Amino acid sequence: MIERLQVSNLRNISQITLQAGACNIIIGVNGSGKTSLLEAIFLLSRGKSFRHHQPKRYIQHHKSAAVVHARLTEGSTLAIQKESDATTTLRLNQATVYNQSVLTEQLPTLLIDPSTMDMLEQGSASRRQLLDWLVFHMKHGFHPQWIAYQRLLKQRNSLLKQTKNLSSLQIKELKAWDKGLANHAALIHHYRLAVFEDWQPYFENSIKALLPSYAEQLSLSYNPGYDVSSSLDVQLDERLEQDLHLGYTRIGSHRADIHVHWRSQSSLSQVNDTCASSFEDGKSDADHEINLADNNTEIATVSTKLPVIKEQAANVLSRGEKKLLITALRLSQLPLLLDSQTTKNISVERDQRQVTPVVLLDDITAELDTRAVDILLSTLATLPCQVFMTSLTDDVLPLIHNYWLEPNVFHVKQGNILLEEK
Repeated sequence: MIERLQVSNLRNISQITLQAGACNIIIGVNGSGKTSLLEAIFLLSRGKSFRHHQPKRYIQHHKSAAVVHARLTEGSTLAIQKESDATTTLRLNQATVYNQSVLTEQLPTLLIDPSTMDMLEQGSASRRQLLDWLVFHMKHGFHPQWIAYQRLLKQRNSLLKQTKNLSSLQIKELKAWDKGLANHAALIHHYRLAVFEDWQPYFENSIKALLPSYAEQLSLSYNPGYDVSSSLDVQLDERLEQDLHLGYTRIGSHRADIHVHWRSQSSLSQVNDTCASSFEDGKSDADHEINLADNNTEIATVSTKLPVIKEQAANVLSRGEKKLLITALRLSQLPLLLDSQTTKNISVERDQRQVTPVVLLDDITAELDTRAVDILLSTLATLPCQVFMTSLTDDVLPLIHNYWLEPNVFHVKQGNILLEEK
């Protein structure tokens, strides 16, 4: 848990220091710097901003670098310095480290920002990152495999972009890379699938709390990014001409995805029809599950729900319901992560060290109704986590006091911060 936070030269924040508690409320008008404080914590943990990936966009004007420093209650200190050319310096306990993952392990952050709804409707990257955040913190072997996979993928794509006609030497080199990709992909899928299956009941519980009327119609599915019934290198070889034409690798762990699906009553009827026909054509229910659940017939989807899926939930739900769905997705990850830390296997993997997740809530009272906010806060208050929450006004304080007796209340104005006396 963060005990003290220092931020320098980030957006309109020139220099601030705050002493943090278990629950921290940051109040200020738009543009005051309240969201920038959440951005600073996220930057320290993830090595990037959730608002813009280019450092020059969040480094204060005429300054060479932004710096975030934190002291944790466990005694550790973390620091990151981002320069305008993206040069990054990382420190753990005053010693320079060279991998962002070192800081990420020390300070897991979960951002709940229901105002951002493109996760459901746009590319797979943000949804994949949602799963991989959990896998990173729960499966110690995942990150090395993912890094190795990305290095090989970069080499492969670079070669695909260079030429449409490969020499015999290049083909030999490509096959060696494909074999390596296949080995890493198999382990990545193993870790992802295990965590996804653990995540499923937690997601269902969150849906029951936030969208109870749709609990039986929403389901979560995981798409590995390739057909896991055969080795990835075999499939890459079969698709080589297509990849050469496009100049990039079309399938693999880097194309994995998760989806939230909607099943209507007509879908449930269709399940019965499908099951009946399966006995007539000799196919099993499992055969139909793969054929019907996956819109992309080239890639099999793993689902723990009913086999027939009507359509993407994003195409059915209203704007407000999508916000609740995104909140359910993120909120469901927190109890899973905390529960996993108490199990014997995870404790052994993490050398008996448990960390306190930091939850960042950006102006949720403006995006969620009172009932949803109450469910969210009541859930967080029962978990061993630290909360940083922004709000335009102090109207949220009575609700906060229902769950935290002495929250820290900060008022931010033009990049300056003041702690309200208790």
